[in-house]
Amino acid sequence: MRFLLILTVLLLATFPASSIQGASPAVIYIKGDKVAAAFAQGAPLIETATYKVHASRRETGGQSEVHTHETDIFYMLEGSATFVTGGIMVDGKTVAPGEIRGIAIRGGQTRRIRKGDVIIIPAGTPHWFREVEGPVFYYVVKVISPSGG
Repeated sequence: MRFLLILTVLLLATFPASSIQGASPAVIYIKGDKVAAAFAQGAPLIETATYKVHASRRETGGQSEVHTHETDIFYMLEGSATFVTGGIMVDGKTVAPGEIRGIAIRGGQTRRIRKGDVIIIPAGTPHWFREVEGPVFYYVVKVISPSGG
């Protein structure tokens, strides 16, 4: 329930008041079978100029990441992981515009995240699934800053 409130506030913040008062943005409905298929492989559900929603899954830890123009909001559905935020990315390389990946994070704050948790990672913050007790299923809402792509 917390996640839905956070998601609603963030999505409303991405639309100017005039679009809310005047012509409404299109309602987006994604059927359960499409959501289930996206979670089966870990895939985007929708990507727009102002936000993205991904049905994510992980079986193992991964690379450290920095998104320079996207704030990530994770809502954990199943599983648990050791997750690191902040600190210094190790061996970071730009893999796409606004996307940097590395092999680890030095320093930072380590948390144990699990089902029901929400974590919000501001744009520019290194983050890393260091260890995963998989599979882990989680929604990611990416809010794109106006200067981003």
